[in-house]
Amino acid sequence: MTYTLSTTLTTPFADTVDAVRAALAEQGFGVLTEIDMAATLRTKLGVDLPPYLVLGACNPPLAHRALQADPSVGALLPCNVVVREADGATVVEAVDPHAMMSVADSPELAAVAQDAGVRLRAALDALG
Repeated sequence: MTYTLSTTLTTPFADTVDAVRAALAEQGFGVLTEIDMAATLRTKLGVDLPPYLVLGACNPPLAHRALQADPSVGALLPCNVVVREADGATVVEAVDPHAMMSVADSPELAAVAQDAGVRLRAALDALG
């Protein structure tokens, strides 16, 4: 089972991050958190990693629907989107909401996951 939606681009990392933010915004997602994994691992472990950013994306209406269906689903939110350099390209990966919500047996959450998946796929498609 794959657990991400992804695309690979030839644009530079910083430009891709900006484009990802804009594409997510077009689909109603805001970025709540940002984790610079390369900087964190360099500081904490002394290891070097190519640029690697985790964006915690949230679409408030979808999050609200999910929380109404199951308040515990907050442990699976927000939707993480990774932007990372790999082999001279920039990879963008978003968590597949279907995979995330497969742990909950709920038709309401499945519907939210479907909507979120369509929006995240549209955001990734807009990048390339």
